[in-house]
Amino acid sequence: MSNEPATVEALDDVPTGRRLALDVHAAVRAMILSGELEPGAPILQAALARRLGVSRTPMREAFRLLQEEGLIDNKPDQRAIVREIDPGEIDTVYTSRVMLEAVAVSISVRAATPELVSRLEDGLARMRALAGEDDIEHWQQAHREFHQLTTEGVPALHDTICSLGERAERFLRLAQLGNPGASSRWDAEHETLVQAFRLRDHDLAVRTIAQHLARTAFTAMADIAPHQDATATRAALNLLLTPPAGSFH
Repeated sequence: MSNEPATVEALDDVPTGRRLALDVHAAVRAMILSGELEPGAPILQAALARRLGVSRTPMREAFRLLQEEGLIDNKPDQRAIVREIDPGEIDTVYTSRVMLEAVAVSISVRAATPELVSRLEDGLARMRALAGEDDIEHWQQAHREFHQLTTEGVPALHDTICSLGERAERFLRLAQLGNPGASSRWDAEHETLVQAFRLRDHDLAVRTIAQHLARTAFTAMADIAPHQDATATRAALNLLLTPPAGSFH
């Protein structure tokens, strides 16, 4: 790979501000995912800013986004370090999420109350408002709370599901920032999930949550390891979409 990223010329033509920070983030992100910046390697804001021909301000915002994604460790008064990315962890986490959340949603949707549906509708509205404001951090919190609502009817699985959700947030950010078009698809799936709870439509709810979670895993995997498939996640999805007769009834 060339020592000069392909995005340098493009950066010179973009106005300063949020858009420039996002373009800088994309350029550094590409260096990390391509292996040009290797796991464990220190990365200096000043050196990268000079290389890309930008000021330190957009570089600081880019580093913040990279840390949110889990691509770097960036602690105060220390050099930022490129983190190791394990594609196998994506498959492990999302296989567990697909199976456990499908079970929890299967139970919760049958007992969905108008009050729960109203809370889900409010959660969806909040995510949409935050997405419009480009408030990634608070959107992620709202997204986490929305998914917890869909499984709160199963306290026995609550702690495990929440722990898996926290581990998955790093991969959600990878899929979100690496594939901007994914957000509209997720929004449609969230809306379908609300509709399934409104109608107490068990099959629709289980199918939607399984596809929704698996799609995120596939998107993140395609971004960071395009030649590797999320095999276990795909098997879990296929199992849920083609269950033996009577499995969920």
